[in-house]
Amino acid sequence: MIDPYESALDAIPGAHPYPRTSRYHDAEIGVHRLPDGTEVRYAKRRLLPPLSADAEETAPHTVNSGERLDHLGQRYFGDPGQWWQIADANPVLDPGELTAEPGREIDIPLPGGFHG
Repeated sequence: MIDPYESALDAIPGAHPYPRTSRYHDAEIGVHRLPDGTEVRYAKRRLLPPLSADAEETAPHTVNSGERLDHLGQRYFGDPGQWWQIADANPVLDPGELTAEPGREIDIPLPGGFHG
């Protein structure tokens, strides 16, 4: 029987359990061993570089009423799952803050720009 935390990728050296589009794709994978010997895999902390003041890396977007980050991910990247790129480019702890207030201006990373 296959443990639900195991993946076919585990057998491939250098393979990563997260798809390339995931914000955790480049994160280091840690292993915690429980007292009974069970291994629990987890993504180690993902640290972002300091935000750049370079205006060429991002474009401004004024939040409209009812917009959500997944909407913006679809609009700007063609994939609602890419909302995290917008969150990475803006200095907030809670990504929900970015679209909570209509009229707020947020940064949208440009292709080849901000690399979180």
